Amino acid sequence: MNRPALLTVLAMAAVSAVFVAALPPTAARPAVLLMEPDEAEAALARATSESRRAEARAARLSRDAEAATEAVQRTASEAAALAARIQQAEADIETARARYSIARAERAKLTARLARKQEPTARLAAALQTAARRPLALSALQPGSLKDVVHVRAVLDSAIPQIRARTAALRSELDRGRALEGQAARSLDELRDSEGALRQRRGELATLENRQRIASRTARGAALREGERALALAEEARDLDGLVDRLDEVAALRRELSALPGPVLRPADLSAPLPAVPDGVPSPAASAPPPGDFQLPVQGRTLTGFGARRDSGLASTGLTLAPGKGAQIVAPGRGRIAFAGAYRGFGRIVIIEHDGGWTSLVTGLERIDVAVGDSVIGGSPVGVADGGNTPVTIELRRDGTPVNPLQFLR
Repeated sequence: MNRPALLTVLAMAAVSAVFVAALPPTAARPAVLLMEPDEAEAALARATSESRRAEARAARLSRDAEAATEAVQRTASEAAALAARIQQAEADIETARARYSIARAERAKLTARLARKQEPTARLAAALQTAARRPLALSALQPGSLKDVVHVRAVLDSAIPQIRARTAALRSELDRGRALEGQAARSLDELRDSEGALRQRRGELATLENRQRIASRTARGAALREGERALALAEEARDLDGLVDRLDEVAALRRELSALPGPVLRPADLSAPLPAVPDGVPSPAASAPPPGDFQLPVQGRTLTGFGARRDSGLASTGLTLAPGKGAQIVAPGRGRIAFAGAYRGFGRIVIIEHDGGWTSLVTGLERIDVAVGDSVIGGSPVGVADGGNTPVTIELRRDGTPVNPLQFLR
């Protein structure tokens, strides 16, 4: 390559490195709510982990559904598996948004660095383009000696390696900019794919829940009566703790009644002694563990941990999470719905009775998809979150005493 052509190439490379890298984001990109870099890094780690756990739960529940011999158990496992897939898609959306935010933040830093180098590089590019367009013969006709012209050319010859070396960093940063643009584009593609998967899985879950509702129409009378009794207890209770205590009392009575012996058949020999009457109704062992399938009901950033001081000065008796808008909320573990509805000051809540005297409470639901008396398994869909300014709180209690739910997560 001759000297003028080389100077032109270097000049155009310098101009491109600055001005292409400084271009603003394309207007055709869809609007994505960006995060701060530190927040995006934390969200990326959390959402990636949540996606893996949700995928593992979905696979396990799908296996349970295939192995189930009863239609009710199979349907429950299928619904829980779909809910886990929804939570996986929600986590994938958060992951893609975090990656996109990180890429845009890095791209903004690169643009700022190149902007600082723009002025000297632009002056160099202009001088090189001027020199490249001026043939040596024309330079010889200008005022001054030919010796000066030769000297300038010699200086340019020695400067070309330096120019190459100094623009190497620019070229490297331009390549980095292109890589960041590609990363952002891939994140947007992942975001769109995850949103599509989320819509599809929500539709599948809605279809399955509709089938469940049709199949359970015959049992609605008893469910309505139980729901009315639960609402009456809510009206009598002074606060949420009082409501949970009353429901625990009802659950304990139900367990005692179910443990009572059935009617004794008339013996063939009336002179034979009657069987011994048990001294008392056995109670659950004090060491009975919580449900083996226990999990958090929703994915999101932790706002308040167990035992942390709240604004009121009292210690938190559960975990408070910040889910995304419309996030899927699932049952924390296997059990029976004891309360499902609005409760004063707490919005819509769900209370679930578990075996062994355990109770879980979930608040902050925008919509409830279960009714009092329903049996659920860990991961069964119970509703959706509002998101926005309404957090979701999960409390786990053993005989009315709050315990840290994190120590029982699978």
